Amino acid sequence: MSATKSIASLLVGIAIDHGRIGSIDDKVLSYFSEYSVKRGEKTIYDVTIKQLLTMRAPYKGHGDPWTKVCSSENWTTASLDFLGGRKGIEFNYRTVCLHILSGILYIATGMKTVDFANQYLFLPIGIQKHKNYYAETAADHKQFTMDKLPRKNVWFCDPQGLGTPGYGLCMSAADMAKIGQLCLQKWIKEILIPKPVMDNRFRGMSYGYLWWIVHPEKNIYAAIGNSGNVIYVDPNRKIVAAVSAYFKPTVFDRIGFIEEVLLPALQSFSGSIYDQC
Repeated sequence: MSATKSIASLLVGIAIDHGRIGSIDDKVLSYFSEYSVKRGEKTIYDVTIKQLLTMRAPYKGHGDPWTKVCSSENWTTASLDFLGGRKGIEFNYRTVCLHILSGILYIATGMKTVDFANQYLFLPIGIQKHKNYYAETAADHKQFTMDKLPRKNVWFCDPQGLGTPGYGLCMSAADMAKIGQLCLQKWIKEILIPKPVMDNRFRGMSYGYLWWIVHPEKNIYAAIGNSGNVIYVDPNRKIVAAVSAYFKPTVFDRIGFIEEVLLPALQSFSGSIYDQC
C-alpha cells in the first residue's frame, strides 16, 4: 500500500546521489520536454520534485483521479494533466498522481522502476529481485489491491512497465525490516525533516519526503500504508519493526500496536533488548 511511497522516496534519493537527478528543487517539467501544457495553465511550470515528495504539489480537482489515470495509455502523462491549477503549498495527500515520480526516474536513469530498485536498493541489502506486475483490466487491478492471498516479489506497474510509486510494491515483513535497518544506519537525513500537517485525518503526525514523522521530538519515523503496512524506525533505541498485512481498509492502529504492545513485549522477552542492539 502507501508504504511504497517511502521506498519511492529512497529511490529518488539514490538517483540524486548518482547524479541522475539534479536536485529535489528541479522543476518537474524540466524532465518532460515533450509534454504539452494545457492552454492557460501556469502553475505547473513552477512545481518541483520536492513538492511531489512532500505532498505539497498543486493539483486540479479533489481526490485521486484513479479512473482517468489508470485507464489511460500513459499514466505519467495523465497524471501531469492534473498537475497545476490552484496555487498554494498546503498538504495535499495524493497517491495515483504521484506516478509522475516514476516518469522522472525513468527519464533520468533510463531504467524501469523495478530494475532501478533491484540494482541499487533491493539486491545490495539482501532483498530478493522483484518483477513487474501489470493488470490488464480494471477488475484485475481491483483484485490485486484487495486480494488477501500472499504475494510474490512484484511491483504493480503501468502499461510502460513503470512501477507505481504510491502503492503496489509487494514485500515481506522481513524485507520491510531490511529497509528500516538501512534507514536506521543513518543512510537518510534530509527526507526526515518534519513538516507539519494541518489535517486531523493523520493523527497529528508530521510528514517528511514520503515518510511519516511519528514523533518529531524523538526522530521516530515510519513508512505507513493502508491495511496496516508499516516500517517503524526508532533511531534512539536502535529498533526497527515491520508489519505486513492483507487488504483491510482504514486500519490506523499499527503504530499504537507497535509502541504499546510489540516493543514492550520484545523488551520483556529479551530482558534488556535495547542494551543489546
